[in-house]
Amino acid sequence: METRLDASRLGSLLESARILGSSLQMEDQLQHLLRTIMGRLLITRAAVALRDGGGYRVAIARGVTGLKAGAEFDPGACDELKLVTTLPIGDPAEPLGLLCLGRAAAGNLDSAEFEFLSALLNIAATSLANSRSHQQTVAANRALDQKIQEQRALLDMVRALTATVDPEEVAQLLMLTLSGRYAVRKHAIITWKPGHARIARARGMEPEEEAWREALGESTAPVKRGDLLLFPLRSGDSTVGLIALGPRAMKPEYGENDLEFITGLIAQASVALDNAWHFRDTLYRQQLEKELAVAAAIQVDLFPKRIPALPFTDLAARNRQARQVGGDYYDVLPAGEPGAQSSHLLCVADISGKGLSAALLMANIQATLRALLASSPPLTGLAAHTNELLWASTPSNKYATAIFVLYDPASGACQYVNGGHSEGIVLRAAGNVDLLDSTGMPIGLLPKREYEAKAFRLEPGDTMLLYSDGVTDACTADNDEFGLERTINTLKASRHLPAPAILDALIAAIDEHAGGAPQFDDITAMVVKRTA
Repeated sequence: METRLDASRLGSLLESARILGSSLQMEDQLQHLLRTIMGRLLITRAAVALRDGGGYRVAIARGVTGLKAGAEFDPGACDELKLVTTLPIGDPAEPLGLLCLGRAAAGNLDSAEFEFLSALLNIAATSLANSRSHQQTVAANRALDQKIQEQRALLDMVRALTATVDPEEVAQLLMLTLSGRYAVRKHAIITWKPGHARIARARGMEPEEEAWREALGESTAPVKRGDLLLFPLRSGDSTVGLIALGPRAMKPEYGENDLEFITGLIAQASVALDNAWHFRDTLYRQQLEKELAVAAAIQVDLFPKRIPALPFTDLAARNRQARQVGGDYYDVLPAGEPGAQSSHLLCVADISGKGLSAALLMANIQATLRALLASSPPLTGLAAHTNELLWASTPSNKYATAIFVLYDPASGACQYVNGGHSEGIVLRAAGNVDLLDSTGMPIGLLPKREYEAKAFRLEPGDTMLLYSDGVTDACTADNDEFGLERTINTLKASRHLPAPAILDALIAAIDEHAGGAPQFDDITAMVVKRTA
């Protein structure tokens, strides 16, 4: 079942990030972490153990008899302590620590609660690492007034950095602080974290990113290049950016204390950037999920609620999406005056793209077809007008392949236009097959296109199949496609069945052929049987 962070959990994460990031006191952070988790999940036993050398040491425990803060911790003793769930804090390969939980009042945790815990522990990991770094720095420099002043400045900067979740603002604040403190007239910051927008800021010089990255390599310490000092921006074990600082205006050399302070400040900025990137990912996922939900709702309303009952006709259609929101569309629309005896437009289309944009284009196509059909235009005019309206109202990369069949149920007379779509199949009562090949370009791809209409007739016993390329392109794990021939053979084998059962047989044949391989494209099919 799909999981996601709902508004309540996201709000709790944002509040926890603010609280964790607003304090460098590890005890406060740990107390808030356990209070949040135990209160939300109704757990009475919990502990946090932080890495200490090659092992772990208890940092905080609540409700666990025998565990005291500062004692060595053996993860193998969790069962004995009635701690049934153990989660890493930070990178699972090299965690900062472990969160151990007793059984929740509601029983086993579900996937949504595990997702919440994972997100909260990722945030806590950076804040706890920040706190640990601060504690070590303060302990090492407590005896020196200059070091104390630097730590105060560092703390002020950390508070400012953790007050924003915008990566650009973090970068700007960091560079303003460094350039102002050391009177640096030329400096730059560049980031290249995968999956996120690149940050590039420079003053007093032209960035030489390629040369700087080559000089820095994977060094965790500053590297001198000419009159510049290059500092790495690290995320976990990877370098995701660099800081370039030119010489100081009043004092050309950076002392040992200066380098230590700059390195610490950049480390804090790296944590703030990681937090900002993480929040951006979380918010993007939430926005994407909302967009998909809207698109899915639009799409549900676009498909016919029921297929109209037409005389002398057995008609059925089916759509199986590959994702939450697909790109296929089918419809059965009256041409002219509504009524079972009037001609109907049978349509199957494949929209370019997925998601909300595809759903909106689908709605646009349906509205256009309904508006044009009211005036009973010729099929060629319907296709041409639809093409012009879509081309004028959609981006150039948005279009649709479509097959339109104008069907007269009283006589079986048909006309079709195929706009770059998969060829329709007409299986005659005698067993021979006619294909409804392409007669024009995809709809909405290029302006001022003309379409050719071709006529045919469905006689009693004939069966027509309109479908999207998800039918013929369905493939095995070895990329063996279902193909047109198998589609025709399946239609022949099931032609004696009612139209809905033919669709069942077709989809079953596709699934049997795929052999468990994932469905990568939407599958849409419409069957029309002429009964008399």
